[in-house]
Amino acid sequence: MSSSLTGPSNKCHPPCVGVIYWHSLDAIYARAGPSRGFFVWYTNGMNWWVLRWRVHSSWLIMIASLGFMCGVWLTLYIPSTVFESPLWAVAGVSLVVVGMIRGRVYVIPFVILASMIIGAWRGSIHSLTIDGVRPFYGQVVQISGVVSDDVDTDAGGQLIMRIGSLTVESVKPDGTIWISAEPGVDIKRGDRVSVKGKLELGFGSFVGSMYRAKVVDVKRPQPGDVARVFRDWFADGVRVAVPNPQATLGIGYLVGQKHDLPADLIEALKIAGLTHVIVASGYNLTILVRLARRLFEKVSKYLSALAASAMIVGFVAVTGLSPSMTRAGLVAGLSLAAWYYGRRFHPLVLLSFAAAITVAVNPGYIAGDLGWQLSFAAFGGVMILAPLLQRYLFGDTKPGIIRQILGETVAALIVTAPIIIGAFGQFSNVAIIANLLVLPLVPLAMLLTFIAGISGLAFPQVAVIIGAPASWLLGYMINVAQYLSHLSWATSKLELNMVAVMICYVVIIGVCVYLWRVTKYDLRDANIVE
Repeated sequence: MSSSLTGPSNKCHPPCVGVIYWHSLDAIYARAGPSRGFFVWYTNGMNWWVLRWRVHSSWLIMIASLGFMCGVWLTLYIPSTVFESPLWAVAGVSLVVVGMIRGRVYVIPFVILASMIIGAWRGSIHSLTIDGVRPFYGQVVQISGVVSDDVDTDAGGQLIMRIGSLTVESVKPDGTIWISAEPGVDIKRGDRVSVKGKLELGFGSFVGSMYRAKVVDVKRPQPGDVARVFRDWFADGVRVAVPNPQATLGIGYLVGQKHDLPADLIEALKIAGLTHVIVASGYNLTILVRLARRLFEKVSKYLSALAASAMIVGFVAVTGLSPSMTRAGLVAGLSLAAWYYGRRFHPLVLLSFAAAITVAVNPGYIAGDLGWQLSFAAFGGVMILAPLLQRYLFGDTKPGIIRQILGETVAALIVTAPIIIGAFGQFSNVAIIANLLVLPLVPLAMLLTFIAGISGLAFPQVAVIIGAPASWLLGYMINVAQYLSHLSWATSKLELNMVAVMICYVVIIGVCVYLWRVTKYDLRDANIVE
């Protein structure tokens, strides 16, 4: 039997019957009279034929990814011992493989069920490790582990750490613990620390939290986190050539290091909607990957891909594996591979597959990690809503840099707005203006900061002169953020509950479907590395 999508096989049904079936089904059924029984049997046969349509493997990957995440999410509400046996994972993987090989419409329910089983198994393993920690909640315990991200400082001067590779007393749980600790201790990413305090329930993706902990011990492995050491060494060179806070802002652009920014500047950037450019995010990585690819593209495609790949690996190593950086590295790497082999990923496939991988690494993300949610929401806005809006409003005309940045900014703000409002109860009214004034200059600011850093390391005597352009440009950006953030109408207070947030996303999805049907734009043409 034919698997064509254009209509029934001629061997199974006469051509005229196929045409009548697709275009005049209701009219035939109304006139069928006594022969309706035969007609129903015949059309049921046609429906069985539809079930044998071939489904592209990429769509099956998307379906399996979504099913996997649903399975992990279900483990939040079912006993963790139900799916703990590895036999569930073996059975699920076997069914998914069979479904991928068959590649027909009728295997979709089996792929969904099998991927949910795999997700339930992974989520159960994660939940079991957390169950071992629950008896310690509310007790004073000693925790040891590795600092997984840069140490921040809160408004009260407390050190804010995220510790992984945990040992809580004698239990080794899966995940990370959020800790605030006494100031005055030199702690960096990659250090192994021991802290003591009262263990509390976690939030977001954290399996636990500890406030005002006492630092018992700090050990810095040698050579330790080499990428972090290199980053800090280069940051010192930038500070020789560029004064603070401009230097810290430029370092934030280059490597996403923002913990040295003054609290008032962080607040100004937050109100102005510019925080995303000073954290390790897809925007910074996209700039670097596009630059590396285009520099070597005329030499050879292989060298271009190799340089861009090295940029991805290096940037992720320097910034650390935060939720947003994990997503950005995965998306950039998959998009680069698709470009190199002449393939195209549909954004829906890329989004769901990258999300499933991050959840497989840390199932805690599915419990409500805000950074993870915002990262993927922004990606959906840039890769799906933005090109659809551009095509709807401007037709086939290729957007220039200003129009592209404005379109991507508006799209990302629209898609992330429900999450931001639901979580913080406010929304930036000046974000579009701020992004339009700042974002086009970010690549230049990154380049000038890099030059300033090199001069600070190699020619410290004249570094201030060489770093002057970076200082001026970064100073302009700081002034924009501070001016806009102090406007009386800079933010609006809004509140959305979970139901309202879901309704907002139903509306956004409906708008995307409408724009896609009207413009007939092929979303696979959107590639972040080109």
